[in-house]
Amino acid sequence: MPVNRLRHVLISAGLALLASAGAHLQAQAPTKAPTSAAAALHIPVEFYKLDNGLRVVLSPDSTTPTAVVAVYYNIGFRTEPRNRTGFAHLFEHLMFQGSRNLGKLQFVKLVEQNGGILNGSTRFDFTNYFEVIPTHAVRRILWAEADRMRGLVIDTANLNNQRDVVKNEVRVNVLNQPYGGFPWIDLPMHANTNWYNAHNFYGDMHDLDAANLSDVESFFHTYYSPGNAVLVVTGDYDRNDVRNWIAEYFGNIPAAALPPRPDLSEPPQTAEKRFTRIDSLATRPAIGVAYHVPPRLTPEWYAFGLLDQILAQGQNSRFYQELVQKRGLTGSVDAGINFGLGDMFDYQGPMLWEIQAFHDSGKSGETLLAAMDTAIAPLRTTPVSQAVLDLALVKLRSSLYQELEQSAGFGRANLLASFALFDNDPGKINELEAGFASVTPELLLKTAQEYLAPTNRTVEFIVPAAKSGANP
Repeated sequence: MPVNRLRHVLISAGLALLASAGAHLQAQAPTKAPTSAAAALHIPVEFYKLDNGLRVVLSPDSTTPTAVVAVYYNIGFRTEPRNRTGFAHLFEHLMFQGSRNLGKLQFVKLVEQNGGILNGSTRFDFTNYFEVIPTHAVRRILWAEADRMRGLVIDTANLNNQRDVVKNEVRVNVLNQPYGGFPWIDLPMHANTNWYNAHNFYGDMHDLDAANLSDVESFFHTYYSPGNAVLVVTGDYDRNDVRNWIAEYFGNIPAAALPPRPDLSEPPQTAEKRFTRIDSLATRPAIGVAYHVPPRLTPEWYAFGLLDQILAQGQNSRFYQELVQKRGLTGSVDAGINFGLGDMFDYQGPMLWEIQAFHDSGKSGETLLAAMDTAIAPLRTTPVSQAVLDLALVKLRSSLYQELEQSAGFGRANLLASFALFDNDPGKINELEAGFASVTPELLLKTAQEYLAPTNRTVEFIVPAAKSGANP
């Protein structure tokens, strides 16, 4: 479900396409921080809106004969209505069950028969569908995406079937999975207080069971309407042709009234929170830590992105050096903003920086937490040197470029869609490097002092049932 994974089989042609494009794009990866405006990232962006409210982003790139078509709907698992938990995820599945002119799963066949790959996912603030295809298939895929936006097949058979699929996915991926939901469901539910940020994102079984056809039809006509969506087309294509096809296929889809976006604001956390989860399927203990991060696109948010690089990204990071190399407490430390569900750019609202580490039972979670504090402490007392900041910028820029080119260019479409959906300005993609480059050692220190405080964090300890003495 919500995490980055391919839903459908990648056919051989699609894999070849992916590999070819990836090889080219890797050659573009930077090796040092930008030193001039000319060296900075500049992605072409054309942004406009149809009369029915559909926002369109075009970003041509003729380096490979491929394209990405992506449709993002502004409904995610934390913005779904109360008593409708799991609906955003349910629709991720229903959208492949047939539309006005395409039968059940024919959308998938259409993409694969044209040598493409596709996927869909549910995230905090959106549900998305995308296809990576050869250039010649752009027109038919635009038509297919418009067909299901215009008229999804919603009937009892599809609803019952996909409701069971979603419930089974919860059982397989969370309830009967070692460490299921750790930390991406656990930590937000404890760190946040606003229901929208703190409910079970996979969905309540009762809510799913209670869904009827009327509920589902209402949800579709509200949240899957063109005014609640962004269409992005990147890659190799003729711009005028694509504009004409979009107008022809999407232009007369009816608009719909949208409800107000829920208030996602979160009060400041003023005291550390801790909780323990006894896991009957886990074989090793684990620790998860979450800090609230600064509001998106603020100077402090850019600074926090660099703190993440310094502390947690790569084998030269301070966590890896302290916990793995120096103390041998764990084999790896994984962390990130919007960890496991996206990146630091593709969300809107309060967010956490999450850290996870698995460890042997002979090491305590408290020892790992103390080691993390040891790595963090200097950043909260003394400004880093310019050399440390420069290295963090290089790592950040390399990570950003890799992200933009992931899955043969899907990463670029993802960021363009996110900035269009949340900021009404996809051109912000070209402002990212400047934002990070403007961070100073003093701002880094101020941000660490405020946001890496123990009072701003939540700690989860995973204890295997056998070790805890609890009955599985």
